[in-house]
Amino acid sequence: MPLHPADEDVTLCDASRRQFINQAGRGLLAVGVTGGLAAYAADEAQAAPGADAWPQQGPTDVKLPEIFANTEPKKGALPNPQPPEQRVGYAVVGLGHLTLEEILPAFADAKKARLVALVSGDADKMQKVARQYGVKPENCYSYQNYDKLKDNRDVEIIYIVLPNSMHEEYTIRGAKAGKHILCEKPMANSSKEAQRMIEACQKAGKKLMIAYRIQYEPMNRMVKDMARNQTYGKVKVIDAINCQNQGDPNQWRHKKALAGGGALPDIGLYCLNTARYILGEEPTEVYAQIHTTPNDPRFKEVEENVHFQLRFPSGAVANCATSYGAFNAKRYRVYAERGWFGMDPGFSYHGLQLERAHAPEPERHEVKEKPSITEKNQFALELDHMAECVRENKTPYTPGEEGLQDHRIMEAIYQSAKENKPVKISTAAAGKLDAFRGSAPSKDS
Repeated sequence: MPLHPADEDVTLCDASRRQFINQAGRGLLAVGVTGGLAAYAADEAQAAPGADAWPQQGPTDVKLPEIFANTEPKKGALPNPQPPEQRVGYAVVGLGHLTLEEILPAFADAKKARLVALVSGDADKMQKVARQYGVKPENCYSYQNYDKLKDNRDVEIIYIVLPNSMHEEYTIRGAKAGKHILCEKPMANSSKEAQRMIEACQKAGKKLMIAYRIQYEPMNRMVKDMARNQTYGKVKVIDAINCQNQGDPNQWRHKKALAGGGALPDIGLYCLNTARYILGEEPTEVYAQIHTTPNDPRFKEVEENVHFQLRFPSGAVANCATSYGAFNAKRYRVYAERGWFGMDPGFSYHGLQLERAHAPEPERHEVKEKPSITEKNQFALELDHMAECVRENKTPYTPGEEGLQDHRIMEAIYQSAKENKPVKISTAAAGKLDAFRGSAPSKDS
């Protein structure tokens, strides 16, 4: 069959290019051209053996020489993904907004994880999604036959992206099926449910990780390092706010039985968990207030606004606010002795921005900066970290115990608001750094 004219042009151009490079490599071109192209062609020839010569084992990382001066911003290392057959297989449970908008696309940026299976209660939607992402029909499961994942050897990790009240059931069933679990936050509807999830995974000998993406994202990690290293002195105050104006009152997030609560466990949790992450400490006291607009149909069962304060052993205080009825805001700022630093936005899926201010010697004039750091896909970082923990038998950085601790603190926040007084938080972890966290993420992630 003859080529389409456009295809033919591409083919001829590509062939001409190869011939041109080969000739350059043999020294057949003019001297002014040969030098650079010969070196390029030699590198290409060494890097491109015949298909039958490709090694099936061993390292696959590729390195390129630096072409910019030391004065230029660094781009970072090449992605260097693992070959597909070496990546850890995931089954994703639930095909709602987060899954379709963020998680499934993130597999394209993952280096150690691959999508293998889907679980959904909507067969028609699942069929369409499976075709989009190349998931085999036999790897599509309903909630009823979910337990058959135990027979799928390609699936090593189950990523649960369901309403909060369903996390416990599908974590326990998944662990019994012999799979490791990555579960969205909040971990469950209560600390009791969270504890049962931990125990089920321990009994099955499987890993449990909670999807606190902020703790894997590079800019937030830089903020944590500045706080821990006391770049601008000791941290005194953290201000954090996470708001969004919710719509449909009939969505599951407005049903207490499904969500466990309103703004606090859904988005206020970011303020709570990020403050704990930045400091590495556990709060010893909380004080909170809750306000909900009367007669708003969205908030018949769950709260609208929560303001809470966390006190830490170091003396630092975190002032946090969250709302389901205010315009979008997802920022936090850390105030230290000689400067401040933080993120605005800090909790969004994309477009994060690091900012800081200080007054360096000798002038002591205030300098405000917005450091530029290459953005990475937060969900891909999570997927790869969990995959790495499975392959290398490490405890995830944000294991079930991290999620359980947040539930205990949120329960104290609700108690404080109800009683209108501070509530003490007693824990054996007081004074311990990163008491509930596991193995730190790889430096190259």
